[in-house]
Amino acid sequence: MTKGWALSLKGLAVAAALSMAGASLAQDTAPAAVSTPAAVSTMPTVAPVAPPTPDDVAATAATATGAAAVGAVAEAAAQNDAVMGYTRMAPTPGIGQPVPKGINLQQQFTPIGREAKALTEQILNPIIGFISIFVLGLMFWVAFRYRSSAVEKPSTTTHNFTIEVVWTLVPALVLLFIAFPSFRLLANQYSPPKADLTVKVTGYQWYWGYEYPDYGGISFDSVPLTKEEAAKEGTPYLLEVDNRLVVPAGATVKVLVTAADVLHSFAVPSFWVKMDAVPGKVNETWFKVDRPGVYYGQCSELCGTKHGFMPIAVEVLSPEDFKRWVRMKQAQDGIDPTGPGIALATTPVSPAAAAAAVRAAVTPATAPQITTPQALAAPAAAPAA
Repeated sequence: MTKGWALSLKGLAVAAALSMAGASLAQDTAPAAVSTPAAVSTMPTVAPVAPPTPDDVAATAATATGAAAVGAVAEAAAQNDAVMGYTRMAPTPGIGQPVPKGINLQQQFTPIGREAKALTEQILNPIIGFISIFVLGLMFWVAFRYRSSAVEKPSTTTHNFTIEVVWTLVPALVLLFIAFPSFRLLANQYSPPKADLTVKVTGYQWYWGYEYPDYGGISFDSVPLTKEEAAKEGTPYLLEVDNRLVVPAGATVKVLVTAADVLHSFAVPSFWVKMDAVPGKVNETWFKVDRPGVYYGQCSELCGTKHGFMPIAVEVLSPEDFKRWVRMKQAQDGIDPTGPGIALATTPVSPAAAAAAVRAAVTPATAPQITTPQALAAPAAAPAA
């Protein structure tokens, strides 16, 4: 109220000064109008304007306040849209989880997982299969060929240079052949790219805790669903949890793994991730998943009586859905929107623009108009053809 009266008084003072100046100017030019009519035609006159009323000042203030309110409403609407857009994703059968009677590795969804699976299925398994069949066949051949009924006088040979060279050189070449892709895999696994997101994972007896330091310290615990809850959701029992570890698709996720009590192991087979959780020590691993979906794992270190009830559920969302999830968790925890891609963008305002906005807010809506007799007597322009 005080601000409105101040603006009203200021507007009245400005209008009074302009009116007095117009009256004085008219008195000075009146005698000259009688002797020199040409002088009158070039002298501008000031059209008197009614002073702004308190309603005009209030309307100007209301306009500025309304613009600010519209901006605040738009900002709140953007936040609400982000919060309300997240829905819990349903898992895909056979993807990111074990299958009945399965004996092969799970389908891999990370670069390290695909590389490791190719090494296993294309190099290690064929070599292991060939050596196993060769040794088993050799054993059967020796047992049959040199049985006591077929050999009257056993051989007394103790050394054979050729055989010793072969059974030493061939295994060495096989190991050398395996070493190169193995070392490349280890280098890629322990030399991760720059992380887009960091998650701290803590193992407890017998549940997991997750924390997002990049997003204001979002933290929550993850415990398994009961058999009834899992059946109601249509999710796998002993694998589904109440709060999943949520990450964005296409992002490099750095995982810091530790424990609060005993040894645990954070393992997600479809990511080729398995890292021990040791009390008092922080281990690091990483993964990058491009396909949105739900992926399951379990604690892989015997940690007590409920070791089999420590499932891991990782939900990979699109980047936009992940932002909505982050906004939702931050709202639940009372955290201001913060983090990469989460904090609301602000446009810096220069001092000149701020001063212009203030002048526009306090200037009366009806400014005095200065005209000349020529402008008043000039005919209106003809409309264009």
